[in-house]
Amino acid sequence: MAAPGPAQEMLCVLHWFTGWLGPQRQRFLQDLLAKAAPSKLRPLLEGLEGLSLAAPPPSLFQCQLRLWDQWFRGWSDAQRNHFLGQLEQADPAFVALFYRQLAATAGQE
Repeated sequence: MAAPGPAQEMLCVLHWFTGWLGPQRQRFLQDLLAKAAPSKLRPLLEGLEGLSLAAPPPSLFQCQLRLWDQWFRGWSDAQRNHFLGQLEQADPAFVALFYRQLAATAGQE
């Protein structure tokens, strides 16, 4: 079976997004911000992920985020921008929040 292409991957992530609750969407937002401004936010996220010493099996949401991360790394900038456009159609308020928080990181070092 062939691996899904970026278009199918984006559809999967958008489908997952519609089923995510507030805390999951907040975690996804933080991950999306870290991908958009990696030098500013990545150390914070890695620190938060390292807080759990006991390693229970990953949740379905954690598995989805891992796939999302793998797929996102393989997308071109144009594909990433296309995904943001699709996400904006699905939830304009979420993407507006993303852009506001991204702009807030612009002056941080």
